[in-house]
Amino acid sequence: MNRSVKLRSDGAELRDRIIRSLRAQGFRVRDGAILPPKELSKERIRELHKTAVEHRIERARDSLFRAEKDLLRYIASGHEVVPSRISPRLVEVLPGSEEELLFRYASLHWSIPVSSGYGRRLRFLVLDDHNGKLIGLIGLGDPVFSLQPRDAWIGWTSSERKKRLANVMDAFVLGAVPPYSFLLCGKLVAMLAASDTVRRAFRRKYGGVRSVIRRKVHDGRLALITTTSALGRSSVYNRLRLGDRLLYQSVGFTKGFGEFHFSNGLYGAITEFVEKHCEPTAKQERWGVGFRNRREVIRKCLRALGLSSDWLYHGIKREVFVIPLARNCREFLRGEHSRLQWYHHSEAQIFEYFRDRWMLPRAGRDQRYRTFEAESYRLWRAP
Repeated sequence: MNRSVKLRSDGAELRDRIIRSLRAQGFRVRDGAILPPKELSKERIRELHKTAVEHRIERARDSLFRAEKDLLRYIASGHEVVPSRISPRLVEVLPGSEEELLFRYASLHWSIPVSSGYGRRLRFLVLDDHNGKLIGLIGLGDPVFSLQPRDAWIGWTSSERKKRLANVMDAFVLGAVPPYSFLLCGKLVAMLAASDTVRRAFRRKYGGVRSVIRRKVHDGRLALITTTSALGRSSVYNRLRLGDRLLYQSVGFTKGFGEFHFSNGLYGAITEFVEKHCEPTAKQERWGVGFRNRREVIRKCLRALGLSSDWLYHGIKREVFVIPLARNCREFLRGEHSRLQWYHHSEAQIFEYFRDRWMLPRAGRDQRYRTFEAESYRLWRAP
């Protein structure tokens, strides 16, 4: 069988699988385009992500199933949580540690698929020192190169963005686990991302490190964190303050571009097809050669199948937030200032404000956290 015949044969089957998968997730396929459901409530967005989330859970089974019993020891039941005695502490996640297993396990419970982060990564568990239980997760990774709402807020030129993007990180996972989530601890975790602890950990890990591509030594200064809401407009980040300071500033919405809708069991077949029938795009020589990233693989596959690469536009727009860590963050990122005028917020200061402003009032009027059972957090049942 010659190459063109093989391409048509392999492609026809994969093309049908992609279309069937998109329709099963809830997308509408019309005249060569894909459209999200007409009504995009938060619950409907969760449903669109459901297949991809289930696939990630199934893929993780082999590596985490045996550890689940031990990891569940970190999940509190409601009777183990005493609001007046909660004492949060950030614990940096190190590769190969039990903390890393717990981070991976807990992130599988998010309502949208959580990536592993890109390039540089800085991850934390938020633990309750009162009982040793998990409150939530913070995961920071390299930001995307071009993000229009962020770039417009900063006022970046393309040259300044190249110089200063290394001083920005993106929060790819940020939130609380139950029963702490019932006590609004998603807000606490979001606030702790702006703490001195996170900024100093970034300096310790990346200060003095030479970049792979530009061969430039990093100065270790984290000036800005960005994040996007999981389900459209965010109720956690909006109006989130620490005293008079607005921590999370909404700067717009994404265009609804990404690949989650191809990450539900199809990506393996897509990769196999692209490696067999498409030419790889050489990376920068220090990175090696091959395809640049998942989006390039999917784009090449769609084009080879006669489908539009615009199918990467899924239409699920996410609210973009910036979290400046210094008063002159924008001036520094534009290259106008050489020194940063830091905000200083300790973990204790942040928690004290959060506790009095949100948590204790919520605990007094909403008792749902008391009824949560840790066993309900289990992902897999023994065969």
